[in-house]
Amino acid sequence: MDVRYSVNQRDFKRYTTQELRQEFLVENLYQPDQVVAVYSHVDRMVIMGCMPVNEAVSIEKGIDVWKSFGTHYYLERREIGIFNIGGNGTIKVDDVTYQLGYKDCLYITRGAKEVWFASEDPSAPAKFYMVSAPAHCSYENRLIKIEDAAKKACGTAEASNKRVINQFIHPDVLKTCQLSMGLTILESGSVWNSMPAHTHERRMEIYMYFELLPEDVVFHLMGEGQETRHLVMTNEQVVISPSWSIHCGAGTRNYSFIWAMSGENQAFEDMNTIPTVELR
Repeated sequence: MDVRYSVNQRDFKRYTTQELRQEFLVENLYQPDQVVAVYSHVDRMVIMGCMPVNEAVSIEKGIDVWKSFGTHYYLERREIGIFNIGGNGTIKVDDVTYQLGYKDCLYITRGAKEVWFASEDPSAPAKFYMVSAPAHCSYENRLIKIEDAAKKACGTAEASNKRVINQFIHPDVLKTCQLSMGLTILESGSVWNSMPAHTHERRMEIYMYFELLPEDVVFHLMGEGQETRHLVMTNEQVVISPSWSIHCGAGTRNYSFIWAMSGENQAFEDMNTIPTVELR
C-alpha cells in the first residue's frame, strides 16, 4: 500500500510539477484481480481501486491489515463508500450480496468483517472505486442506485459549469460517522467544476475524474487561493486536496467526478469561498 504523508502549504509553494504529482496524484487504480490502495495521512483517508476479472477479490488482498491499520480486519474501525464505474458487478459483505450497476454506490459501515468483489462479465469487468475513513460508531450498510441519489442542479451554461450534484453518502440520504461522497456530472458544453473556488478548513476532499476521452484532460487547480498550482489529469485519476487547498478545475470537454470528504463535520455550507477574480 502506497503511503502519502501530510504536506503543509508553505513547502507546497516550492514543489516542482513532478513533486506535486508524487504527493497528490493517484494513478493506475484498476489492475486485473488486484486491490490498489493509497493511504493518505490527510485525515487518514484511504483511496482504493479494484477491478475483478477472473476471480472474486477480497478487500484485503495484498494489504497487511495489522501493519497498515493496527486492526484485525479492514473495516474494524473504518467505514467505506464504493462506486462502480465499470460493468455490472457484485459486492458481498459478510453474508449479504449487493448488485451494483454503473454509477451505483454502496456504503459499508464499521464492523463488516469480509468484503468480496466480483464482476458479472469478465469481458466487461466492474471497476470499484473506494474511499474509506476512520469511524468510531456503526450505522447500516446501504446500496444507493444512481437514480435514488439526491440530486442538486448547479451552475449555468453561460458560465460553462452547468452540472448535477448527485448526493449518495450524505446527511440528507443516510447516516454515517464522518464520510461523505457524491458524484457530479457536467452537462455537454460545461467544463468548470466547483467554482467559485473554496476551501473547507475542517474537512479534506478527494476528487476522482472519469468519463474523459483518451485525448482529454482536466486542469485541476489546487493550493491556497493566492498561490495556486495545477495538475493535468486524465481519465480515472485521483487528486488529494488538504483542507487548506482549493479544489476545482476545467476540462477540455465535459466529464464526471466522484468527491469524498471527511473531517470535523459534514456541514456542506462550512466553506470559505474565494471570489474568482481574487485567485492568483
